[in-house]
Amino acid sequence: MTVRVDLNISLEGFAATADQTPEDPIGRDWMRLVAAYTGTRTMQERVFGDTSGAGTTGVEEKYASAYFQGIGAEIMGAGMFGLHLHGDDPEWRGWWGDEPPFSCPVFVLTHVPRPSIAFDNGTVFHFVDASPEKVLRRATEAAAGADVRVGGGVDVVRQFLSAGLVDRLHVAVVPIVLGQGIRLWDGLRGFEDGYDITSEVAESGVTHITFTRR
Repeated sequence: MTVRVDLNISLEGFAATADQTPEDPIGRDWMRLVAAYTGTRTMQERVFGDTSGAGTTGVEEKYASAYFQGIGAEIMGAGMFGLHLHGDDPEWRGWWGDEPPFSCPVFVLTHVPRPSIAFDNGTVFHFVDASPEKVLRRATEAAAGADVRVGGGVDVVRQFLSAGLVDRLHVAVVPIVLGQGIRLWDGLRGFEDGYDITSEVAESGVTHITFTRR
């Protein structure tokens, strides 16, 4: 079992953007940050439901396809589920649609208890108030030998990195300057110690850097 993280970051290291508005809760900067990734064939099919075969291939597609392989459970923050916008709505089922692209148990970190939500494709959102270590134990048990992915947001990922719980970190460094947001690396000086590092440049100009625990 491997604990995995996959993130897109800007040249300055921003992994979360700051230009969202009530009218545009995702924001233009986020779409710039993930454009190459979401344009791949795998992401078009798994996230957007386009089964026509449309989408890019090549290096970006290799990482996008690997993103979904071997995952038995997911951990995410309340913001990634959408609770920051709909925390008072007991009927809110997340902004992933009727077929969330996880197909596995997902543990959402939140201080507000909610009943679990199950979808027909195997995705089940569980809402838990727990430390990284405790929620990882639950996710590991649920994954039944498969990998656990810490999906985000960046604050959640930093907690797991700081606690030394991540076995493999893949960051896609996108050649754009955001100028604002939340940085991945703050407080993680020397994180690379104890990891083997590889890098690969995609046709889009995105540099994929992978840290794998020795």
